[in-house]
Amino acid sequence: MRLAALALCTALLAGCATPDRDARLQPGVSREAEVVALYGQPGRVWPEADGGRTLEYSSQPMGRHCYMVRLAADGRLVGVQDGLSPAGRALIQPGMAPEQVSRLLGRERTRVFFRLSGEDVWDWTIEPDQTGYGMRFNVHFKDGVVARTTQSMVFPSRLFPGFDD
Repeated sequence: MRLAALALCTALLAGCATPDRDARLQPGVSREAEVVALYGQPGRVWPEADGGRTLEYSSQPMGRHCYMVRLAADGRLVGVQDGLSPAGRALIQPGMAPEQVSRLLGRERTRVFFRLSGEDVWDWTIEPDQTGYGMRFNVHFKDGVVARTTQSMVFPSRLFPGFDD
């Protein structure tokens, strides 16, 4: 009985593992095949200048993370970053091109063009702040480059409880 309970707990904990905290993945040791076996096919694969690759595991539109799994040219794990962490979001600067933003933050939740302002706004669901309300990180593009970034609160829907928009 204890062995079965221990096996169940281990399986549940493994199911909650994320690439950035998964003890089964070791930089310099783990290979691409292990990452794919554990987390499935990435949403996108970004080639790197040194011959390596970055595997993108985005949880958008409802999730709050985008794990960028960096591999060396030989396929070994270099490291994992959450592009939607505060540090990842801080890398977005005015003047960046859309592809540069995607390489850092991963696939966006939505894109909306505002005709009057001429801004194309992409957003990502991120971890809530101390208010407890949902949050979005917004990147405003104007004339094909980042003009600014903002954050917005997501208030619960009164018509459809459990849906935030």
